[in-house]
Parts: sequence; C-alpha cells; structure tokens
Amino acid sequence: MSALKLLFHKLIFQPLYNGLIALYLIIPDLGVVIILLTVIIRFLFLPLSKKSITAQKKMQELQPELKKIQEKYKHDKQLQGRKVMEFYQKKGVNPAGGCLPMIVQLVFFIALYRVFMLGLDSQSAADLIYPFLPQPEKLNPIAFGFLDLSKPNVWLAIVTAAVQYIQGKMMLDTKKEDKKQQKQQKQELNKEDFGSMMQKQMVYMGPAITLFIGLKFPAGLLLYWLVTNVFMVVQQKFIFQQEEAQTAKK
Repeated sequence: MSALKLLFHKLIFQPLYNGLIALYLIIPDLGVVIILLTVIIRFLFLPLSKKSITAQKKMQELQPELKKIQEKYKHDKQLQGRKVMEFYQKKGVNPAGGCLPMIVQLVFFIALYRVFMLGLDSQSAADLIYPFLPQPEKLNPIAFGFLDLSKPNVWLAIVTAAVQYIQGKMMLDTKKEDKKQQKQQKQELNKEDFGSMMQKQMVYMGPAITLFIGLKFPAGLLLYWLVTNVFMVVQQKFIFQQEEAQTAKK
C-alpha cells in the first residue's frame, strides 16, 4: 500500500467506518445512522463549504464586469489575461477559491462511499474496527422499516436529482436584479464565456448524472447524497440571507 493510500485509509476511511459502527451500536437503523453521519461530516465541513459557496457566489456576481473586460480585449489574449487577473486582484477574488474545498469534499465522498458499501458487508471488515468497539454481528440494510439500502431505489434517485437541481439553480440565481436590469445586461453582453455556459449546463447535467448513477448505485449512497444536497440548500439559503442583511445595513 502506497503512503498516500495508507494516509487515506488510516486518517479518513477507517475513522469514518468506525464512526458508522459506533452510531449503529447506539441506533440500530442504518438509514438514521447514515443521516447522522452525513450531518456530522457536513458540520465539520462548514468553514470549507462556506468558503466555496461564497467564492462561487462572488464569481457569479462579477460575471457581467468580467465579460466586459473579455470583450474589450478579445483581440489580444495576452493583454486580456493580464487585465482579468488585475480585475480579480482588485476585487480580492481568487478564481480557484472554490476548488480546494470541493477537492477535499470529493475525497471524503469517496471515503464515505467505501464506508457505506463496506458497512453493508460488515463480516469482511472485522480488521477495520477499533479494539474498543464491539463488532455487530450484522448490519441490517433495511432502513426506516421499508427502504433496502443495499439495492437501487428509483424514487430516492429522482428526489436526490431534484434536490441537486434546486441547489445548483440557487447558485445561478444569487444575484437578484429587476427585469429592466436583466434586459440591459442581455443587450450589453449577448455572449457568454465558456465558464458561464458550463456552470449553467451543470445545473441540468449534474442532476441528470446523479439520476443515471442513482438508478444503479445502492440506496445507502443515494441517501447520503440526498442529505448532503438538502444540507447545502439550507446552508446556501442561510449564507445568502446573511449577506443580503449585511448589504442592506451598508
């Protein structure tokens, strides 16, 4: 095992797996355990996810000014790049500010995926459980008395994709403008840059991919992803309201 895999295993995967087992020993319902574990992880990630949401929102708000710069210097790409970087520096924005939190969260997503999948087959995971934790004989995959977390679930996949669409749409609608301002902006900037186009496409592509994958993946992972998206929607709403209140006070 390489050093990187060993760090991933010892510092992320194994603690998460033991967290799952510890919660299951207290609450013997795997669905409730997945929800609780997901919420705990999301609270631990609050500073990182807030930074990511704020950075994405700021980038979205700066798009009209950024497009003007790109249009003005479109015939000189080198000068355009320099002006764009100067613009970012002036506004105190790091274009990659939202990337690191997303990468860290992706690593934990992979770890949680392994945790949930292995959790349904606890007999093969005896060596992973810490000595101070008793090993349950078996983890019951039936959650809430009716949902089999070991098998795909169409309705859960649909709901998860829908909530992800809401979460993505909220990010695009962060800047509220009246109809007159929107019309003027469209007249001035009738061309979208590649980044904006991709961001808008991902609002639809993301949920579509989630639905496609969700129809094949076990419901346990979908439940984690659903809770994560619901948490993100609530967090985004809270952050946006805070920023609007601060702006109103100025």
